[in-house]
Order: sequence, then C-alpha cells, then structure tokens
Amino acid sequence: MAIEFNTIQKEGLSVQIANAIREAILEGRLVGEERLPSETELAERFGVSRSTVREALKRLAAQNLIRSERGSSGGAFVNRMTWAEAQDNLVTTTRLLIGMNDIPLEDAIEARFALETAALPLAAAKRTQDHLEDMRREIRRQRDPETSDEEFCASDVAFHTAVASATGNPLLTFQLSAALEAMQPLMNMLVYRLRDRERIAELHEALADAL
Repeated sequence: MAIEFNTIQKEGLSVQIANAIREAILEGRLVGEERLPSETELAERFGVSRSTVREALKRLAAQNLIRSERGSSGGAFVNRMTWAEAQDNLVTTTRLLIGMNDIPLEDAIEARFALETAALPLAAAKRTQDHLEDMRREIRRQRDPETSDEEFCASDVAFHTAVASATGNPLLTFQLSAALEAMQPLMNMLVYRLRDRERIAELHEALADAL
C-alpha cells in the first residue's frame, strides 16, 4: 500500500489520516479507481479507531478525492477527476483566495495578463479556423446592442477562453481558462463601466486578426 502509515501524531488524527491519503493520491501513489483498504484495515495500520478512519474518509469524499460504493465489491475508491471538475475546483479556490485574502485587483490583473501573454505565441502557431470563429462569434456578441452587461462579461470570458484553447496544450488551457473564469468576471464587474465596449471589441478583433 502506498500510504504512509507511520507519520501521524496523536492530535487531529482524522485530519492527518486524510492528509496522508490525499498526499498519496496527489503524488500518484494511489491512482484513479484504485480501491482503498477497508476501514478496519486502515484503522489497524494507522493504530486508530474505525470512527477516526471514517471521519478521515468523509473529509476526502467532501474534497471529491474518493467515493464510497456499496455491495460485495464496494468500498472506498479513488476518484478519477475530469478536467472540468479540476477546473471548477481551481476556479473556486482562486476566487476564494482573491476574495478572502484581499489580493489587490492590480495583482489579479497582472497574473491574468502574464498567463495569457505567455500563451499567445503557442496559440498563434496552433490555432484552427474553429478557434478563430469562436473568437469572432464572441466579438459579434460584444458589438450587439442587445447584449446585456452580464452577457457581455460572459462573452469576454468566452473570447479569452477560445484563445487559451487555441494553444492546443491541455494543461496550459486548464490553467489559463481557470484563471480567466476566476478573475475576469471580477475585473469586468469592477471596471467595464469605465471602458468603451466598442473599444474592447476592437482590441479583441485585433487579437483575433493577429492570431
């Protein structure tokens, strides 16, 4: 078994057990769909009660790292996380970090532009006509006078997400798209009224033309 069983202390046992299993999952020592030892076996190996193990497993389930299945072939299994699930988690975490830690708007903007600037050369090399059409569709939405404020903000995110997708790199797309989802709505809500919509559409069109 790839879990470290001999590192826990007496205090906060369930948290420490959950962290030990979580670390094994994140480091790839426990892989997706792998079945964990039973509660009894985990309790014996960690030297704790079954109730402590059960609490640790509840923590992991709440983090969507494991799931429980019933029946003769049931038990606790490591979840195989999808890209969409992982991105949702990253978006939520990023928004919490910005909202709860008083990260200045300027720092959020700087991080978001640094990521996209680094991605642009790859997007220029790998973009397809479908990517370009996705961008131009959003530009048309942005220039439509019937587009509401909320729809405009969503279109702004969709445009830059298309740029991220154009890189053809799933990990880079994941990181940049999550940053956009987390930060762009905040930026738009705070500053879009200070900017001209047509000017934004012009900048987006220039970027699409360059790509």
